[in-house]
Amino acid sequence: MLKGFKDFLMRGNVVDLAVAVVIGTAFTAIVTAFTTSLIKPLIASLGSTETKGLGFYIRSGKEDTYLDFSNVINAAINFVIVAAVVYFVLVLPIQKIQERRKRGEEAGPSEPTNVELLIEIRDLLAAQQQTTPVQNTAPDRRGPAI
Repeated sequence: MLKGFKDFLMRGNVVDLAVAVVIGTAFTAIVTAFTTSLIKPLIASLGSTETKGLGFYIRSGKEDTYLDFSNVINAAINFVIVAAVVYFVLVLPIQKIQERRKRGEEAGPSEPTNVELLIEIRDLLAAQQQTTPVQNTAPDRRGPAI
């Protein structure tokens, strides 16, 4: 049981997965900072001056009732950016590598074996003997003609 677990760990899948999670988390932080610092202020500029950005209060004067559409748009932009990077940096190259590996595994035209070659030669010789008349090249054993 422990040997199987050790083999699983040593295959590299777990390490690759851990690295992907760490890199993904760090990249998400960069994308979040980009959208929060650059995109959200641009979206908020579309809103009125009395609100915090693109949104409105359901009940005036009550801070908890503010519907902030800029945060929703910001989250959608984060998702699209992260999904695009994951697809173009990870998924697409791995698919291309897998396609190349499959092409390398496909068997090409195989060389004929010795037995197959001998059978083909035998069949060709038999076909030649049937189409050409056989000439008797053996000496006449009846003796000299008198």
